[in-house]
Amino acid sequence: MTVRIIALGKLKEAYLRDAVAEYEKRLKAFCRLQIVEISPYRLPDNPSHSQVLDALEKEAVEIDRLIPHGAYVFSMCIEGKMLASESFSRQIEKAAVDGAATVVFIIGSSFGLSDRIKAKSDFRLSMSPMTFPHQLARVMLLEQIYRAFQIANGGKYHK
Repeated sequence: MTVRIIALGKLKEAYLRDAVAEYEKRLKAFCRLQIVEISPYRLPDNPSHSQVLDALEKEAVEIDRLIPHGAYVFSMCIEGKMLASESFSRQIEKAAVDGAATVVFIIGSSFGLSDRIKAKSDFRLSMSPMTFPHQLARVMLLEQIYRAFQIANGGKYHK
């Protein structure tokens, strides 16, 4: 299985890049991991609602281009469904059983994702009702993907 993470923005902090590198190493035993970074559309300070929507749509064009045909798509969004780690693992397994060779996770910009991208997603996933630093979301997602594979394979990592 290929797991592709499409993320808007680059990781700026070395400690976050180190954490991502650790999970990339761990996940090699379970999947082919691809992390694709897209530059977010530049907006002025205090953008208008229409400027934000326009930026999200421009980002959506690039995101859309990076989603392989037949992939199972998770959009990371605040209004998405929260899952326990076991349920998340089953959701990834279900995607594979249903024939998806690639599972795509999309992490939007600080303004989120366009409604068009959310609508074409197979699953809208929320990590928490809490607010976290945007860049931390990638590390948290990778940890949960690793945990999901551990659960599916009966590993000892998950407690």
